[in-house]
Amino acid sequence: MSMLRPSAKSVSNLMRMVGSSCTCPAHTALGTTHVHGPKCSHRRASAQTPRSEYAFEMATSTVRVGAGATREIGMDLANLKAKRVMVFTDPNIAKLQPLQTVVEALDRARVKYTVYKDVRVEPSDTSFQAAIDAARAYGPDAFVAVGGGSTIDTAKAANLYTVFGDAHLLDFVNAPLGRGRAVDRPLLPLIAVPTTAGTGSECTGSAIFDLKSKGAKTGIADRALKPMLGIIDPLNTRSMPMQVRLASGLDVLCHAIESYTAIPYHMRGPAPENPLLRPAYQGANPISDIWSSHALRMVAKALPRAIADPEDLDAQDTMTLAAAYAGIGFGNGGVHLMHGCSYGISGLNRSYQHPEYPTEHALCPHGISVAVTSPAVAEFTASMNPDRHLEIASVLGADVTNAKREDAGIVLGDALRRFLQGLGVPNGIAAFGYSTSDIGALVESILPQHRVLKLSPRQTGAEQIASILERSLKNY
Repeated sequence: MSMLRPSAKSVSNLMRMVGSSCTCPAHTALGTTHVHGPKCSHRRASAQTPRSEYAFEMATSTVRVGAGATREIGMDLANLKAKRVMVFTDPNIAKLQPLQTVVEALDRARVKYTVYKDVRVEPSDTSFQAAIDAARAYGPDAFVAVGGGSTIDTAKAANLYTVFGDAHLLDFVNAPLGRGRAVDRPLLPLIAVPTTAGTGSECTGSAIFDLKSKGAKTGIADRALKPMLGIIDPLNTRSMPMQVRLASGLDVLCHAIESYTAIPYHMRGPAPENPLLRPAYQGANPISDIWSSHALRMVAKALPRAIADPEDLDAQDTMTLAAAYAGIGFGNGGVHLMHGCSYGISGLNRSYQHPEYPTEHALCPHGISVAVTSPAVAEFTASMNPDRHLEIASVLGADVTNAKREDAGIVLGDALRRFLQGLGVPNGIAAFGYSTSDIGALVESILPQHRVLKLSPRQTGAEQIASILERSLKNY
């Protein structure tokens, strides 16, 4: 494993990119750092010099893994003395075995519940608000989410705004689109039962949705949102359509890559004045690195098998674990440009409808929208940690024996293109109907994603994002 701290050459590259004669961290290209070094001429102008980040935290849900483990959920809720459980699912999962298994378990345990079946695949502010209103009206003392990331994220939001009953939706939404309020008291118990192998939402404190008024995806990120328990039961993923399996698997891939290549946590910026304010997405760190790098290796082997053979149950089971592993990794390390760009790509989509997604609205699945910019992003970020980028390329099948460090971006970009093309991923954002004339609007939609853009290892503004999008119009 490469060292977390960047090499002297990487720092030199960084400073040349900034074009500044001052080498203190406050003037690096990291965007959010504002900690002046002891010899910096600007230090005296600061009334107070904040301490740069020096710590990272590890937070994740308890997980229970095993085929058939869903049948225990009734006992879990009875053990919590729950008396009014609200179960969230979407209209499709409502007809399938995973929800039936949950309902039967609750009935056996004589736990009172209601089922909310109106979760929107790729949630919006409107669908979040509808779920919040329903939860506030019912007054649950525990939540269950049965579905993919959309369902789990919706249940997280309903939980948050039930506890904070007078809060407005934007109060806890990430700044600058929302007010970024911290969650300062415990939420109600939430048990997540994922039916996809992708988002890792069962392990994280994030809830993502489309903010329609801004034409962009955003979300809420706070450790308090993470489920109390995630039940990872591979039997619940058996009914996934192949395209859902593909999209969710690509999300795992990018979670792992982005977490592993994010800005190191100690270079993110100043330490928070209160640990409550330390972000959930902290930057690459030694613990997240372990989970993310292992998840990457699992996905590289298992996802092509799971797509090629719908009867390869071993590959499917591996992907359920990989999703959780990557969830633990990125849930603490964070994601950056692939996800940042995806929020604009999916948020501005008006007509593209991905196959095998049973929805009535235009939909570019999250994992697909994330993956299509991955080659261009890798080419952009590689200069800051070429060793890690070459390592990822090797995991994806590239021969890096004689590869030069300065070519790491090209090598990984090409490896990603081969990997995506082999899986049948749409050929760039042009496949969704975007053209060069749309780049400006996409950039405008992506720039407010501060929570993830600030974790890019390279300074990223409108010009850099536009370049990534231009190079992502077609990938092969």
